[in-house]
Amino acid sequence: MDERELDALVGRARVGTVRPVVLIDGRSGAGKTALAHALAPRLHAQLVSLDDLYPGWDGLEAGALAVPRDVLRDDEPGWRRWDWTAQRPAEWHPLDPSLPLVVEGCGALGAASRARASLAVWLELDGARRKRRALARDGGAYAPHWERWAAQEERWIAREHPVALADVVLDGRVIPVQAQPSSCSSSSSMP
Repeated sequence: MDERELDALVGRARVGTVRPVVLIDGRSGAGKTALAHALAPRLHAQLVSLDDLYPGWDGLEAGALAVPRDVLRDDEPGWRRWDWTAQRPAEWHPLDPSLPLVVEGCGALGAASRARASLAVWLELDGARRKRRALARDGGAYAPHWERWAAQEERWIAREHPVALADVVLDGRVIPVQAQPSSCSSSSSMP
């Protein structure tokens, strides 16, 4: 994805709103985090990664529900970090409701959250490439959980239809991805 394409996404996010809110969704390894890190500075936006708030490897649904309930609410928005080492909720991170916001992660784009966003993006990428990317990024911490997490993604997609909710569907192959460990893989207690 080049500068012109990123600027076009920024333009779309700003149309008709004072406060752009961008939701970036897709399956694991599709390039959500890389796109969010490229887009957020252009919007001067706060960035929320659902990897920081999923409550463990079975937490996709809970993380997704936190988006409209906590992250996108009008009054005192924010999110509670999940401590992957201690396996419990940690500190609250307040968000400024007047500043632009980018939320990325599987489960970011559902019917309830879409209603509160100015731009919704879905990243599409075939399973083999996604798995290679995710395991290169998170290695041994993620490998034993790949199938379990994929099953949660499938349930979310079947119920919420995020592709249909998206304003833009991007091919994940155009997103330059750097191997950066996610929050869930940075814990020494992970298998």
